[in-house]
Amino acid sequence: MKATLSTADYLRNSDRFINSLDFSDKNNFVISSHPKWLNVHPAFLTLLVCMAMQAGKENTKFHNLTASSGHYLDRMGLFNFTSQPSPYTIKKHEEAGRFIPLTIIKNSTEQSKFITDMIPLLHLPADKTVAIKYTIGELVRNVIEHSHSDGGAIVAAQYYKKSNTIRIGICDTGIGIRKSMSRFWGSHADTDINAIMWALMPGISGTTNREGGTEENAGAGLFFIKSIAQVARNYFMIYSGSGIYKLLLHDKRIMNPKLHPNPEDDEHSKRNDAPYFQGTLVAIDLSLNDGENFTKLLSNIREAYGKAVRERKKARYKQPRFIQ
Repeated sequence: MKATLSTADYLRNSDRFINSLDFSDKNNFVISSHPKWLNVHPAFLTLLVCMAMQAGKENTKFHNLTASSGHYLDRMGLFNFTSQPSPYTIKKHEEAGRFIPLTIIKNSTEQSKFITDMIPLLHLPADKTVAIKYTIGELVRNVIEHSHSDGGAIVAAQYYKKSNTIRIGICDTGIGIRKSMSRFWGSHADTDINAIMWALMPGISGTTNREGGTEENAGAGLFFIKSIAQVARNYFMIYSGSGIYKLLLHDKRIMNPKLHPNPEDDEHSKRNDAPYFQGTLVAIDLSLNDGENFTKLLSNIREAYGKAVRERKKARYKQPRFIQ
């Protein structure tokens, strides 16, 4: 397997990083990098860890790691998953509390502990951490409930003071969205990208074919997270199998972006020809500048969710039924 890091591996130009991936020869993994400078979204680091876990620590190594900014990889804990020791010497207290290093979460107890321990390290006002806790919690819960990944969820995040934004990534090497959805929604999961689009619909859960999900899983998590990114005018991306859905920045001239139940109606890009990844990667850039109360935002999202589920049920019941 191979991956190449560059000077601008952000969500807005994620195709460059993803196109560099090679998942063949799963027994060896080589990470190459730009020789002078690196800028890597935390989500892509979580994907590198998943690939390293597949190949094995002893079979994972770097090639041409000479960039001075490569100390970021050390600070985020990537070298803990490779056979090579870090060539960088960093001060552990430098910019303390501005990042969440690469962490493995395998159950709800570890999820709760992770959020409890790590969120305070961001040194943000309490009202600014609510959205972060909710988003990370929903992302991890989705992995635990749907991925069937033995390796658990790999999580990482970075806070950027200048833009007042936190970038979050979560990845797993589970069964992937298409296989998760195909059990109950086979006709909507004929391709990876179609499965992703269907999973983003409110009220659609991989645990049942019932509209609105179940009491334990309402099929709301991914829709809520996409909606949070949409209102905040941030990027959001899902990569699973060969499919990629990416929410694009909303027009800032529109004061109150409309929440669309159908992801096709959002400003987005999608593809079904990405290098095949057996698992799921979810990434989000979460702006903390939005003045809207997060409780009010969740209320609006829940209202949109409920309306979409009711309308879809109503449309289904109106379909003609024929007596055999």
